[in-house]
Amino acid sequence: MTRAAVAAVAVDLVDEGGADGFDRLTLAAVAGRAGVAVPSLYKHVASLGDVRRLVAIESVSELTRVLAGATIGRAGPEAVRAAADAVRAFAHRHPGRYAAAQVAPHGVDPADAELVARAQETVTVLAGVLRGFGLPEDELVDAIRMLRSAIHGFVTLELGGGFGLPDDLDRSYAVLIEGVIAGVERLAA
Repeated sequence: MTRAAVAAVAVDLVDEGGADGFDRLTLAAVAGRAGVAVPSLYKHVASLGDVRRLVAIESVSELTRVLAGATIGRAGPEAVRAAADAVRAFAHRHPGRYAAAQVAPHGVDPADAELVARAQETVTVLAGVLRGFGLPEDELVDAIRMLRSAIHGFVTLELGGGFGLPDDLDRSYAVLIEGVIAGVERLAA
């Protein structure tokens, strides 16, 4: 058992737990999966909060890699569509990790320094996607928040079974993203 092994077990448990897996993560579950007693975990992690932070760091890092891979070499609307599709696909493949990646780090807590750095990398990728629109710097944060909120809202409702009508969800998602693109273009104008 190592710190990395504890994190790997916790990441697996989070994903197996679906969209609520991150919220339901416990030290007892991690210890049980690892085949050790809970006190044995304390040789490698300080607390449940420490384990959750490790899961969040891994989740944010992986999401950033997926975003970067999907958007490299793309600009403007094409980059936004690719980013949105990558986030949605990640959330479907890894609902627990997706939830863990949404936790905002506390920049004032030194223990969150790595999570803050990984989250900043995600924001940097999204900023690169949106810079293709020629947005003024003072509009960039608003555009990032708009894009993240739209994607997150749709994905959260989708994963939670919140869309009960029989209409095509992929079409609705495409309409949403086109609306976001129009909004970003308006901000840039």
